[in-house]
Amino acid sequence: MQAVLAAVTFFRDVVPILQNHCQECHRPGQMAPMPLRTYEETRPWAKAIRDQVRSRKMPPWPAQGGHFSNDRSLNAAEIETLAKWADTGAEKGDLRDAPREKAWPQGWNLASHDLELAMPRAFELPAAGTVDYQYFPIPTGFKEDRWVQAVEVRPGNRAVVHHIVVYIREPGSTWTGGPTKADILTVYAPGSTPDSWPEGTAKLIKAGSDLVFEIHYTPNGKPASDRTTIALAFAKKPPGKRVLTLQLNNDHFLIPAGERDYRVTAWGSIPNDGLLLSFFPHMHLRGKSFLFALNDGKSGLEELLNVPNYDFFWQLSYRLQTPIPVKKGMRLQCWGTFDNSANNPRNPDPDADVRYGQQSWEEMMIGFFDVAVDAKIGKPEFFTR
Repeated sequence: MQAVLAAVTFFRDVVPILQNHCQECHRPGQMAPMPLRTYEETRPWAKAIRDQVRSRKMPPWPAQGGHFSNDRSLNAAEIETLAKWADTGAEKGDLRDAPREKAWPQGWNLASHDLELAMPRAFELPAAGTVDYQYFPIPTGFKEDRWVQAVEVRPGNRAVVHHIVVYIREPGSTWTGGPTKADILTVYAPGSTPDSWPEGTAKLIKAGSDLVFEIHYTPNGKPASDRTTIALAFAKKPPGKRVLTLQLNNDHFLIPAGERDYRVTAWGSIPNDGLLLSFFPHMHLRGKSFLFALNDGKSGLEELLNVPNYDFFWQLSYRLQTPIPVKKGMRLQCWGTFDNSANNPRNPDPDADVRYGQQSWEEMMIGFFDVAVDAKIGKPEFFTR
């Protein structure tokens, strides 16, 4: 006698998957276009959800392989559950089977935070044209050094914000834009999630420091305004290690018009010992793939992160499940490939040669990465060889 398989229902089978993998973005005020919290919200999208998860376009996790603590991808059983739910009538089921509703913080993804800081006033954008990078100093008012365990940037208007880099401007500095050696607190780009660091590691903001928001705005056809906010969660005690955000950058390249697979490389030698924590690749609309690797000088290249299908609209930070010790003299390398052909539907102009530039119709090739070092070592000391 053939066994009768239990029907897949929304409350018993689907809700747990949505809570763990989807609702971070699919709820009001976040980046996804529709909420997926209730049956009534989710039912109309059942077949679209099936197609998106089967193609692995959703949840967005472009990395291939590796072991990352923030991996949001679905396993085969979860994909099959969502597909079967759509294929068998998307049944509601019994509300009593549902897990407890997940209590998401209002407007934020951080579970909790201690302080919010905002731009002093909204920035007004024109309907069209090029807007130069804008810099907004935000006094912290800190009377003592503070260690930050987690941070989240919330744009006031996601539709016109290309990216945000938050710099820590230490006391005595008057920097308000351009090249800087200041440490980076966090980077926001489309699809970004909050930054957090392992227990015993944290970012240092010295007493009297300011935060400087570097914001790249992109007008979208109508006048707009933005007032970006940042939330900080402080470490409960001073950590043993300080986190520094560094970057590998290549700004001298030319991508020929029509080139479908143009590679740009960057590399650097590790100036002192540390722990490698995470990676954040950044390219623009022609970005196709990105790779990080480490060369210890003995056993050759070790692949650390492979993003074979880079997506400008889902730029993620990849946090290593187990931090990797790196030694002075090791070589960290990254490769970005670009599709500057008509085959790329997002290409602003496949007939144009493309160089490095700040605007989205130009290109960038930056590999951000976090390292943890002794708590007494700052960025200048780390680069002292």
